[in-house]
Amino acid sequence: MNTKTTANALRIGVLGASGYTGAELLRLLALHPGSEIRMLSAERRAGQSLAAVFPHLAGLKLPDLIKLDDADYGALDLVFCCLPHGTTQEVIARLPRHLKIIDLSADFRLSDPASYATWYGHEHRALELQREAVYGLTELKREAVIKARLVANPGCYPTSAQLPLVPLIEANAIETDRIIIDAKSGVSGAGREAKEGSLFAEVSEGIHAYGIASHRHAPEIEQGLSEASGRPILVNFTPHLMPMNRGILSSIYVRLKGGASADDLRATLAKRYEGEPFVRVLHRGAAPATRHVRGSNLCLIGVFADRLPGHAIVLSAIDNLVKGASGQAIQNMNAMAGRPETTGLEQIALFP
Repeated sequence: MNTKTTANALRIGVLGASGYTGAELLRLLALHPGSEIRMLSAERRAGQSLAAVFPHLAGLKLPDLIKLDDADYGALDLVFCCLPHGTTQEVIARLPRHLKIIDLSADFRLSDPASYATWYGHEHRALELQREAVYGLTELKREAVIKARLVANPGCYPTSAQLPLVPLIEANAIETDRIIIDAKSGVSGAGREAKEGSLFAEVSEGIHAYGIASHRHAPEIEQGLSEASGRPILVNFTPHLMPMNRGILSSIYVRLKGGASADDLRATLAKRYEGEPFVRVLHRGAAPATRHVRGSNLCLIGVFADRLPGHAIVLSAIDNLVKGASGQAIQNMNAMAGRPETTGLEQIALFP
C-alpha cells in the first residue's frame, strides 16, 4: 500500500470501507509502516475502485471493493469492522477464529445484554462474542486490549466523556450523582448515509439538541463510570449537532468532593495521563477547542473552577473520526500487535 510497508506487516481487511470511518482508517493506515490493506468491502459499491468512492484516496494502491461473501479471510490477520449497528454481530460471528477484530460499531460495547436490547431494540445475536469482547478505550483498558481477539471500539461521545471523568471518579474527587455532560458534535458523527437531519439546510447556520434523554451513548458512558465507581452511576447527557464536519467538545459539570479544588482535578488528570501520547491536560486557564484536535488522535482536557462554590467545569475535545473512531481503532490495533501505539498516528492537528 505504501513504500513503508514492512515484511511482517499485518494483513488487514476493512469491512464497510465506503463510510466515513472506513475512509479515515485508510487515510491513517496509508502512513502506517506495519500494515498492508488486502481487502475492502462495501456491499452497494462492490466492483468499484476506491478512487471512484473517495477521490482523495485515489493515489493509494488499494484493492477494489468487494462483497463480504467474496472475501478471502484466510489471507488476513486483522479486520476493522465499520458496518452499521445491528448488522455487525452476525457478520463477526461468521469470521474465522484466527482473525483479530476491531469493531467500530456499537454492537459489542455494552456488556449487559439486557441493556443492549433496551437501547438498540433487539436481542443481541452473538452473546458468546459479546462476553469475549474487550472495551477498547485504550488509555483505560490497555492490558485487556493487548490480550484481546475482539475489541469493541468506543463511541465518540463516550470517549470524550470517560477520558476526563474516569480518573476523577477513581480518585474520589467528584460527586457521582450530579454529573452533567453537554456535548457538541460535527455532522460526520451521523455517518455517510443520506439522512434528512444531515442535510445542509437542516444543519447549517444553527445548532440543535438531539437524542434528548435517549441517546444510545448514555448507557455506554454510564457503564464506564459505574465500573470506575464500583456502583451504578447515571448522568445527564445531552448531545448537540453543530454545523461543522468533524469534532466533539464536551462540557462536563461536576460537583467537587472532600474539599477538592479545580486545581486538584487538573493535577489528578495530569498525573493519570503523564506519558500518554494522545491525552493532554492543558495548563490553568486554557480551554480546548475542536480546531485544536482536527485530524489528530488527541484528546485535550481543560479544567476550570465554576462560579458555583464547590463545582468545576471540565472540557474535553476530540476529533470524532480519529480519537472518537478510526484513530483509536488503529491505536488499539497497535496495542494488540505489540507495536508502539503512536505508529501511524503521529499526525499533527490541522489548524486552523
